[in-house]
Amino acid sequence: MADPFEVRMRFTSQLQHLNASVNSSQKAAHYALKYRDMDEDLHSCILEQLERNSMNNRANIMYFIEHLCDMAQRENHMNFVRMMQKDILMVVDAVAPSDGSGAANVKVVRRVLQGLQQKHILQSDTVTEIEGCLKERDTVAEESVLSPTDANAQREHSHHPAASAKMNGVSRPDKRQIEQRIEEDRERHKRLRESIWAIGDEGDQEFERLWDEVSEIGEDDYIAAEEDAMERRQALELE
Repeated sequence: MADPFEVRMRFTSQLQHLNASVNSSQKAAHYALKYRDMDEDLHSCILEQLERNSMNNRANIMYFIEHLCDMAQRENHMNFVRMMQKDILMVVDAVAPSDGSGAANVKVVRRVLQGLQQKHILQSDTVTEIEGCLKERDTVAEESVLSPTDANAQREHSHHPAASAKMNGVSRPDKRQIEQRIEEDRERHKRLRESIWAIGDEGDQEFERLWDEVSEIGEDDYIAAEEDAMERRQALELE
């Protein structure tokens, strides 16, 4: 039997090193399901890392949660799903706090909640309730960014990094975190575009769709075909 402390430490490390790739989320989810007999401890580990890590990493953990719940549901290990259903409000509060510090994560939370709802992991009433809270956090974020008071304060403290790092009680991410977030968002958008254009494995779906879009052949089509054939014959005779 695996040492519970070692399992927890390795799982913690995987959560801390999550990135925008699907592979990193799937690897961590597979690990959690491999040690499903410690599901309560691993779930508490997820909540703990949501409180301790940067906003970028919290966004990655949010995407991981969708992968974990989806895989757990398919493998019929519903404990992970039930615990996440119970603590989803706590998760949302950690990923997109009400103070506006996680404003960049609001869209992430919405996307994951929609995915969990489509997979029947979360009920529509729950998602609607959380959406009401997210709208308020969108407003807080806009006010903290657009407030003239903040703009004046930022100019006054431009020569004091420690003072300018936190405005209106909201911590601002440093340059490295911003660049990392831009790169990870770019990777996710790339995958989203690929999934939109991907063709399924069912073979004839694309052909049937195009066939349905084509109108039936009428008399005008036959006349047009005869005229085209006549023009080609005349062109050959001139040669």
